[in-house]
Amino acid sequence: MASFWQKWLTKRFAYRHEKTLTQKDVLVFMYQQGYLFLVLILITFIAGVNYANNLILGFCFLISAVLCMSFYLTFKQLHGLSLEVSVAELGQVGQVLNLDIYIRQNQPITRYLWIDCDQQLHKVCVTEQKQQLRVQLQAPQRGQFHYPNLKIYSIYPFGLVRAWTYLYLNQSSWIAPKAMLPELENKHHPQQFEQEMDEFRELRTFREGDSLQAVSWKQVARGQGLYIKVFEQYSDQHHIDIDYDHMPSTSHEEKLCMMMGLVEQCEQQQLSYAIYLPNAELSNGLGDAHLYQAQLLLAQA
Repeated sequence: MASFWQKWLTKRFAYRHEKTLTQKDVLVFMYQQGYLFLVLILITFIAGVNYANNLILGFCFLISAVLCMSFYLTFKQLHGLSLEVSVAELGQVGQVLNLDIYIRQNQPITRYLWIDCDQQLHKVCVTEQKQQLRVQLQAPQRGQFHYPNLKIYSIYPFGLVRAWTYLYLNQSSWIAPKAMLPELENKHHPQQFEQEMDEFRELRTFREGDSLQAVSWKQVARGQGLYIKVFEQYSDQHHIDIDYDHMPSTSHEEKLCMMMGLVEQCEQQQLSYAIYLPNAELSNGLGDAHLYQAQLLLAQA
C-alpha cells in the first residue's frame, strides 16, 4: 500500500521543466488549530440547539463561514503559481550547491508561502510577478547528487487550513572531489613549487648586481669561479601530466582528491595540464573551460 501511494505521489507531482499549479496539483486540509476550531463549531452548535438560542447559533454559523472562507483563501495562495527550478550541472564537495526556485504569477498578488527542502524551511513573501529563492545545499560525497523533493505550502490567512503541493525533482548534478594537497599548508610551498616548475638551462659568469642566491656553489667549491644558474620557465615548454596511477595513495577517492588538488594548483600557477584516468583522459589545456571539463571528468570517475 505504501509503495502504491508513493508511486501515485511521484506520478502526480512529477516536475518537468516549468510547472503551473492547477486545481489537481494543490491539496487542502485542516491544519492544527483548525481541529480546535471544528470543536468550537460543534460546541456552539450543540449549545445553540439545546438552549434554542439564536445568538449562539448565529455565532456558530459565523465561525463556520470563516472556516469555509479559509479553505478558499488558503487554496488561492498556491493556485495559479508557476514554478521553475534551476540547478547547476557541476559542483564540488565542500562547496555550496545552489538550487534556484523561480516563482511567477500573472498578477502581483501577495502570497505567503513556506518551502521545505532537505529539512530547510524557508518563508517566502511573494509580492512581484517574478521572484527567486535560492536554497543552498551541501553535497556529502563525490559522484552524482540527486536533488531532494520540494514541499510548498501555505496556512494563510488564519492558520486553520493548509494548502500544499510537492515538486518531485528528477534533476541531479555531478559533484567533483574535494581538493587535497597537504603541502598547501606549508607557507613556503609557493616558492618551492615555482622552483620545481623551473628547468635548469645553463651556467653563466657572475655579473655585478646578480643575486647570491643564484650562485652555483658547487663551481665555487671546485675553484672554478663564480657562476650563475640560469633557469627557464617549465611552463613555457612543458605541461603537467596528472596521472591517476602516480598518485601516492591506495584509495580511489584519495587519488581523485589529490588529482583535484593538482588541477587547482596548476590553474593558480597558470600551468597547462593533462589528466589521465584508467578509463578516460583529458588533453592538455588551461582555463575555465578546461577546469570545468577536468572537474566533470573527476566527478564521473
